[in-house]
Amino acid sequence: MHNNLAVRLPDSDYRDDVQLATAANNALADNVTVPEGVEATALDGDITLSGTVQYLTQRAAAETAVAGLAGVRNVANAIEISYVINPVDVDLHVQQALDRSALVPDDSDVTSDTKDNVITLTGHVRTWAEHDAVVGAAWIALGVIDVRDELQVTGTP
Repeated sequence: MHNNLAVRLPDSDYRDDVQLATAANNALADNVTVPEGVEATALDGDITLSGTVQYLTQRAAAETAVAGLAGVRNVANAIEISYVINPVDVDLHVQQALDRSALVPDDSDVTSDTKDNVITLTGHVRTWAEHDAVVGAAWIALGVIDVRDELQVTGTP
């Protein structure tokens, strides 16, 4: 199914490609979460973002920074996440976060498997608070582009 809707901007919101690209690049530069090297180009109200970041949150911040600008009809996010994850480092990072969390017991069987910047979490947690602590720990690892949550909440202490 195709969406054939066309977005028409009010005349007051229209910006030519140069004005729109300049506004978008200024918005990116003003956002402290977006690293240098992320750029925007514009064509008929459509913004294309390009560049390289280390975190998914940086990629999302760039899109958010330009999406609300006057004159933007669409945002294509072609920003790449380039940091290569060392699975041992990710496993250690997740385990350290679990160790720091009073929510997750010391005898937890939670494991993380890392492949192609995607972390898969497996094992058992007792509560949704423990679940959220584990998933949050995985998301903040450097270079993560996705976390697959296969944790089971048992509901037993």
